[in-house]
Amino acid sequence: MKITKIQNRNVVFTFHTDFDQNVHLIKGTTYNFIIDTGLGQACMEPVLDYLGTDSKPIIVVNTHHHWDHIWGNGSFRNPILVSHRLCRELIQEKWDEMLGKYGQYSMGKVVQVLPTLVFENELYFPEDRVRLFYTPGHTIDSISVWDEEEHVLNVGDNIGDSADAIVPSIYTSKEIYKDTILKYRDVEANTWVSGHNGICEKEVLERILAELN
Repeated sequence: MKITKIQNRNVVFTFHTDFDQNVHLIKGTTYNFIIDTGLGQACMEPVLDYLGTDSKPIIVVNTHHHWDHIWGNGSFRNPILVSHRLCRELIQEKWDEMLGKYGQYSMGKVVQVLPTLVFENELYFPEDRVRLFYTPGHTIDSISVWDEEEHVLNVGDNIGDSADAIVPSIYTSKEIYKDTILKYRDVEANTWVSGHNGICEKEVLERILAELN
């Protein structure tokens, strides 16, 4: 596992299996935000160890319903777990199928825990200057998380897994995905975090758009 600190309050934990898996922590003023929970409870242990005695409440965010982003949801007692409304529905619908197909990748205990707070378009935490907003593309339920204070944007899997595959698998349509990439152009972010790729800069958008055209 690799820990990458971005400025003062953003930290990315990268787990290496057959692919790289990123878990993103934002140490806010009122809440600590954990963005995606990886492959199981073993992915959450180093994040919680890193927080140590920091007693601020934790908000867990699922960027979308795919198994490699939700299997650690059971690591918390009575969590505030946030997602898009469709994400909660898709976790319920596809849980058994995903566990049966990809269970060999689990890291530690895997328990189905559904989001407890869902939204449609946007959810803002003003004390922490953290904004969640709907960004369908990779999946129909995808959201992004923007730290407005440090100009860091987590886009889930809307950036592909590697430099050679910068456009991800698209489970919506090319048009919906392109609209989201164009929307990202208006976001004041310098650092871009994705589910599997390395830390990127905003120029990644132009590379994606060139691939789409």
